[in-house]
Amino acid sequence: MVYKFDFLVIGSGIAGMSYALKVADKGSVALLCKTTLEEANTFYAQGGIASVTLPWDDFEKHVQDTLIAGDGICDKQVVEKVVREAPRQIAELIRWGVDFDKNQTGGFDLHKEGGHSEFRILHHKDNTGEEIQVSLINAVKQHPQIQVFDHHFAIELLTQHHLGEKVTRDTPDIECYGAYALNEATNEIHTFLSKVTMICTGGIGNIYQTTTNPIVATGDGIAMVYRAKGLVKDMEFVQFHPTALYNPMERPSFLITEAMRGYGAVLRNRDGKEFMLKYDERGSLAPRDIVARAIDNEMKNSGSEFVYLDVTRKDAEETKKEYPTIYEKCLSEGIDITKEYIPVAPAAHYLCGGIVVDLDARTTINRLYAAGECSRTGLHGANRLASNSLIEAIVYADAAAKHSIAHLNRYSFQEKIPPWDDKGTSLTEEMVLITQSAKEVGSIMSNYVGIVRSNLRLERALIRLEIIYKETENLFIRSTVSRDICELRNIVNVGYLVIKQAMERKESRGLHYTIDYPKKGLTNY
Repeated sequence: MVYKFDFLVIGSGIAGMSYALKVADKGSVALLCKTTLEEANTFYAQGGIASVTLPWDDFEKHVQDTLIAGDGICDKQVVEKVVREAPRQIAELIRWGVDFDKNQTGGFDLHKEGGHSEFRILHHKDNTGEEIQVSLINAVKQHPQIQVFDHHFAIELLTQHHLGEKVTRDTPDIECYGAYALNEATNEIHTFLSKVTMICTGGIGNIYQTTTNPIVATGDGIAMVYRAKGLVKDMEFVQFHPTALYNPMERPSFLITEAMRGYGAVLRNRDGKEFMLKYDERGSLAPRDIVARAIDNEMKNSGSEFVYLDVTRKDAEETKKEYPTIYEKCLSEGIDITKEYIPVAPAAHYLCGGIVVDLDARTTINRLYAAGECSRTGLHGANRLASNSLIEAIVYADAAAKHSIAHLNRYSFQEKIPPWDDKGTSLTEEMVLITQSAKEVGSIMSNYVGIVRSNLRLERALIRLEIIYKETENLFIRSTVSRDICELRNIVNVGYLVIKQAMERKESRGLHYTIDYPKKGLTNY
């Protein structure tokens, strides 16, 4: 089956759906969902979305907070762009139906999170991502120009390579013509031809054993762009959320939002003592990289698998009102957070690097755009400031929409793309090979490429991953395509990129901390 759409959008989070809505009046849109519209990282975002709102706050404060958190390698032009465009994009979200919480005077009920100098986090209780996701889903479903393809897994991007031409990373003017996608309902591989393709496939959390990301977050878009010879950068900067609910039997880990520390919760060690002031004068409100390393150090020193988050000193009824999702979740685990400490531990949460894009969200491959967590805009630098991700996603979706609409008429469909060739393949009877390899990748990344790294650990990780890579590529060539084998292939590719780019950074900076280079270099802003 061959489909033709003006715009092909791969991914259904805030970036993918807002882009689809912004371009749909100008052409036909195919929106590919790995599972369903609801299953995206956006849905699980608890804390909120950052935007200057209060009269005593200003853009420059938000810019400086972002630059400080980014530890010297943010692109200041990008930071300015996102911060200044945030209020307009917030207004558009509201027009699409997003209901941000209000205070008693009718203004926004703003939170303050680690690294922010002012209250500027708009939220909907403690399930902001869900509120945004549901509102965008309703808008998408009502638009006649958007066709949603549930359970369609993108396998490969289409480029000149599929026309028989040799494509390398030095090839000038690589173009994207769409993608091959697996229809999981029929096990058929369809060809989606497009004039413009947008990658919004989210994060990479599932390359680690413990993550707050949904199980669909396997770095698919990043892996596809890398294989298509696009530029991928800053993959060493993986943010571990400091406070995921400790439950080794649950995957993904349940997130305890950073906003709870802004609300007044404090971190305590196994003995019940506060410890964050030993590491940073901002205490429990220090940026996430500092908090995560501090918790990691406390756990290693005590031999414990978790520390505690204490919100018991706050008013019980207010806590239930502000954080109903967290309250109910913990209660289901036998923990009343108004009376008892919450056991927490760091978990892989957010990728600050990814597919390199410019100010228009263009990748290094022509006709291909990227936005959201899979992209590397330069906003986050070495460490993402809390709640900057959702606003980045929609600002760059807007930039991509404007640029792609302006250039749409220059492009045509590439009719010579052949159908997917699966001759000589067969269904693998060894599913255990795939599942076991995926577990091994998680173990390698968590043990050797986690919060604290070293040259020896990275070298060991690379050696072990290279073995899995060779086994996986051999299995992929012989096997009928399935989501399982494709996801394994992608997490191996992405794990490799994280390791290699971590090895190339000969310093500790932001989220990348190595005991071999404990000092960072000079900042560049």
